[in-house]
Amino acid sequence: MSVSGALRILIGLCCAAGAVTPARGQPAGDPPAHVGSAACTACHADQAAAWQGSHHALAWQLPTGKSVLGDFADAVFEHKDIVMRFRQRGDEFVIETPGKDGRIQSFPVVGVAGIAPLQQYLLDIGDGHVQAFDVAWDVARGRWYHLYPDQELPPGDGLYWTGPYKNWNARCAECHATAFEKNYDPRSRRYASRQAETGVGCEACHGPGGAHVAWASDPDSYDPAKRPALTDKGFTLAFAAGAPEREIQQCAGCHARREPFQDGNPLPGTPFRDAYRLALLSAGLYHADGSIEDEVYVYGSFLQSKMYARGVRCTDCHDPHAARLRAEGNAVCTQCHSPAGNPRFPTLQKAAYDDPAHHFHAPGSRGAQCTRCHMIERVYMGIDGRRDHNFRIPRPDISQKTGAPNACNDCHADRDAAWAAAEIQKWFPDSNRRGAHFAELFTAARSDPAANAEALTELALSDDLPGIVRASALEMLGVVATEDIAARLAPLLEDADPLVRGSAVGVQRGAPPAERVRRLLPRLEDPARSVRIAVAREFLDAPVARLPAPSARASEKVMAEWRASLLAKADFPETHLVLGGAALVMRRPRAAEAAFREAVRLDPQRVEAWQMIVRIRSALGDRNGALKAVEEALDANPQDSALRSMRSQLGAP
Repeated sequence: MSVSGALRILIGLCCAAGAVTPARGQPAGDPPAHVGSAACTACHADQAAAWQGSHHALAWQLPTGKSVLGDFADAVFEHKDIVMRFRQRGDEFVIETPGKDGRIQSFPVVGVAGIAPLQQYLLDIGDGHVQAFDVAWDVARGRWYHLYPDQELPPGDGLYWTGPYKNWNARCAECHATAFEKNYDPRSRRYASRQAETGVGCEACHGPGGAHVAWASDPDSYDPAKRPALTDKGFTLAFAAGAPEREIQQCAGCHARREPFQDGNPLPGTPFRDAYRLALLSAGLYHADGSIEDEVYVYGSFLQSKMYARGVRCTDCHDPHAARLRAEGNAVCTQCHSPAGNPRFPTLQKAAYDDPAHHFHAPGSRGAQCTRCHMIERVYMGIDGRRDHNFRIPRPDISQKTGAPNACNDCHADRDAAWAAAEIQKWFPDSNRRGAHFAELFTAARSDPAANAEALTELALSDDLPGIVRASALEMLGVVATEDIAARLAPLLEDADPLVRGSAVGVQRGAPPAERVRRLLPRLEDPARSVRIAVAREFLDAPVARLPAPSARASEKVMAEWRASLLAKADFPETHLVLGGAALVMRRPRAAEAAFREAVRLDPQRVEAWQMIVRIRSALGDRNGALKAVEEALDANPQDSALRSMRSQLGAP
């Protein structure tokens, strides 16, 4: 089936609403021009000096003898009987490895990602597709190593290095560049990506600097009234001492596990809620207590913390230009957690925290480090340790009940959680910090949300918990919500937190269709795009044919936003699963099949898409087509029991 067929539902829907271009989140009027980080150094020498050589500045470089740290002197690396070679030909670096078709080819290195603790290399496989190679350079040990040593991924697998999940254009580049534009053409399946600057430069955080340079060159003649969308000094946002949220959200754009709504980088200053949908505390991403499991980066953890609730910002601990901590060791924490305290945070108890009376470990030992107890570390990409930014108090008693990890047993792996809980009980016998925790409920609800619906409802209504926790409870309720639950939780559609409002939208699936529409209509004009898009998805099968004119116009606008967000992700297999489901809701089975076909073309291991193709063929009375589809599916997934069962049900031997 042709790509034009696979995109019929997407492009048709977008054109129907007049939204054929992925949204970029720009303010009214044209944004200023980008001028490059070099233009900033004359006036901002100290900041530029700190930035030079930082992980931000070197997040993405072109391959040169200076930037490439790996051994390309005919080095050989073998993995699962596959031999890879790393060579340098003049000024060009190449990697010889099997491509998508399994044949050994020489791929040019076109980019270098990162500087420490590992460096990954970006390979050009044609049509603008740049892929992040799975064999990386361990900078500290000076060796090649495989990022996924236990996986045996054959060429053509969706997770193979040439697959969609290792695509640099779609999955990585926007957080390693300044003003990145993905520019994927779904018809030709080509990329024409570009960026203002490789690496995270000044304008990645401060916004394009053209207007600011004009202001700095001649402040008297600069007229801010002509650029009302900009600050008085010509920026798209201003970092202010009294506005920590603005800074946090700017950092979160890259330091979060999230789904983008736009093509490439949103303009700095775009609220997170308008550019992304944050991944909630779902199984496989977070443990039931909200601690990190998969690579979720920082924002989702930080939102759970008391520090976030009290107004702590990223730059209280991190130097944003040098991209490193503001102090060494415990000194980062004792900026506030000390007998002197910090006047910015009057509720913080003044006490000696960096003291054996608090941490019960020998001074200077690993156990005496604040981060060892309050910021558990998990290793990703083989050697890259990342710390949980929840800043939780160790709760081995919760581990006993839920199986979630805890900081004590991270170090004392030879002892169990019961031992650790007993030790903490001895140290802090009168603590009030060992009360009920949502982890117990989430552990039970992940297995059976229906049986725990009442408790999840009460948790969602509890305004003394972080919004991300309440939103996660609502997300679990979305698949089991009853008419009563939908009614009880309807007030959360007006909650102050957009995470809660967005998840509350899904709960209204339990309401009668007409009532669902009535409750959701006001959210068509919600200030958060993430909420509006959630409403658009629920309106797909809602009785909205006779809306009042103002509501109809709002509905069309929101549907266009949703469609544009899908078009911006037309290179994601996940997008085509959504499109296939949308086409089925609209009773367009052939368009649905086309979308599911594009999903499995991108990722042949999407068994759920293969199953839908088989079912659609069967529903259309095409048994031979269904048999052919299930055989194709089994070629890609020979051990899948569900596909084997489908083949048997179709009468195949």
